Amino acid sequence: MIAGATPSVERRHYTPGPSTLHQALLHSPRAVPVYALPDELWFPDTAQATADGLLAVGGDLSPERLLLAYRSGIFPWYSDDRPILWWCPSPRLILLPENLHVGRSLRKTQRRAPYRLSLDEAFPDVIRACAKAARPGQFGTWITEDMQQAYIELHRRGVAHSVEAWDGDTLVGGLYGLALGGVFFGESMFARSPDASKLAFATLVEQLRTWGFTLVDCQVVTDHLLRFGAHEVELPEFLERLQRALKHPQRPGPWDWDPADADPG
Repeated sequence: MIAGATPSVERRHYTPGPSTLHQALLHSPRAVPVYALPDELWFPDTAQATADGLLAVGGDLSPERLLLAYRSGIFPWYSDDRPILWWCPSPRLILLPENLHVGRSLRKTQRRAPYRLSLDEAFPDVIRACAKAARPGQFGTWITEDMQQAYIELHRRGVAHSVEAWDGDTLVGGLYGLALGGVFFGESMFARSPDASKLAFATLVEQLRTWGFTLVDCQVVTDHLLRFGAHEVELPEFLERLQRALKHPQRPGPWDWDPADADPG
């Protein structure tokens, strides 16, 4: 998810282009079908994903399909003007909130509180800033206009959430993701000022921990997330942890900091 520029989430190392489907199939060590989704709300078994994690193509970004996907350990990722691609990679990068590691330098910055951190104050601005953020090795964005509108609708329904970092009245960093039960699915982040997204992420995970969340789905490995204490697990372990965490009570939005449990600055 996260890093100085991106959750889940700086999780995407490249933008999927026209050959993404071909490459996923080409490099798969076994003959694996990539399923074309029907109109009905359905996904194939996640064990059917290619070696790169590609599981299915098509469908839509309706709230119902997105929620089914995330509950099943699946997420969408595709470029504009291309079919929707659905992924379930293995291994999977996760962070257990109790294992969050905040380095000494960032902890000092956190105590200094250079930014005001908020929850769910400016979700549309955060997702649009993530879409526009320049990322090394990427051309364009996977956060298409359709993706933005779909997640804004999930935010309206109290399922998608944002963390904002403010310097005065200026938004200088943030992240967004989904929360289902005791799972936070990190999607993306951005930073326009030093440590803005890192502080947003660390403070969010500390708050999630005190709320009883047991899993942060980071999706794909980044050095940044590894430094925060994330680690890889194979898909069966991830799915087992996911199903346990989904049994936790839902905490609908809009969220706000619990002042007894978090230090938003």
